[in-house]
Amino acid sequence: MSDLKTFKSDKPLVLESGKILNGIEVAYHTYGQYNPELNNVIWICHALTANSNAADWWPGMIGKGYLFDPEKHFIVCANVLGSCYGTTGPLSINPDTGKPWYLSFPALTVRDLVAAHELLRAHLGIHQIHTVVGGSIGAHQSMEWAIIQPELFSHLIIIAAGACYTPWGIAFNESQRLALQADPSFYNDSADAGQAGLIAARSVALISYRNFIIYNKTQAEEDTEKTADFKASSYQRYQGEKLMRRFHAHPYYTLLNTLDSHNVGRGRGGIEKALACIKAKTLVLGITLDFLYGTHEQISLAQQIPGAVFSEIDSLYGHDGFLVESEKVTKTINDFYSI
Repeated sequence: MSDLKTFKSDKPLVLESGKILNGIEVAYHTYGQYNPELNNVIWICHALTANSNAADWWPGMIGKGYLFDPEKHFIVCANVLGSCYGTTGPLSINPDTGKPWYLSFPALTVRDLVAAHELLRAHLGIHQIHTVVGGSIGAHQSMEWAIIQPELFSHLIIIAAGACYTPWGIAFNESQRLALQADPSFYNDSADAGQAGLIAARSVALISYRNFIIYNKTQAEEDTEKTADFKASSYQRYQGEKLMRRFHAHPYYTLLNTLDSHNVGRGRGGIEKALACIKAKTLVLGITLDFLYGTHEQISLAQQIPGAVFSEIDSLYGHDGFLVESEKVTKTINDFYSI
């Protein structure tokens, strides 16, 4: 459907910390073509460990006949800074040393992720974006971008996120960091460092992405007499090993810290003033039983973003519902577009 592309910037990227990254690369996918009016761009911001191939990780949302249709839209999804799917991150070569960064990679904020994608946007010659959409940390990016560049976007869709990362979320992330750091190999300068810790960290994360209702439904035991080898245990191991086979500990650690940095009000006089800068027509979408980002966070966003609409979908899958409930998400967004 689309091939992976890589943009290499010839401009230094000044991070929010003041540190500078030179020659960054951004991996991205595009689907479809510009229309003559150049107003059909859909920019998708992915979640924590996803890649730029949005058609692969967001099934039922991208493709012919789906909500984001390459026959109607020019769709862009770019891998985030700090990741390991082609964009500059801890496994990339530090030009000053000629060796991979590993744990010496500079700390990133969500605004840095947006700054990297701004460079790609300019490279692609995009001057207007019909919709920027993302869930979770992808929604954080979408919000930040709409605050920084309010005239750039016609529509903003925020899914399962809040104006800042909460102590509850940070506590989950710290538990994951502790799991990574408990693996002695985490401190090695190698691409496979900390992989056992990554399995444990993913197990922690998954609990926050789901909830007790879906676990008690899908992992229930038929054999009520057993005392070991429970389905829930094997499921946690399976999911941790699945991530370990496609991701790496140092990028994961970097992005956990980035997630903690999310606060749209930082340096802007507070959250209310920051959100008031948004000019895009905005949908804030919450998910019932999302125990990572309660719907009260989305309601608060909708109350503070000028003219925003709040909507909620029912899903037993909690936070992961936006990745699973494509029909419900599609209907909600289509209803929003028709307002």
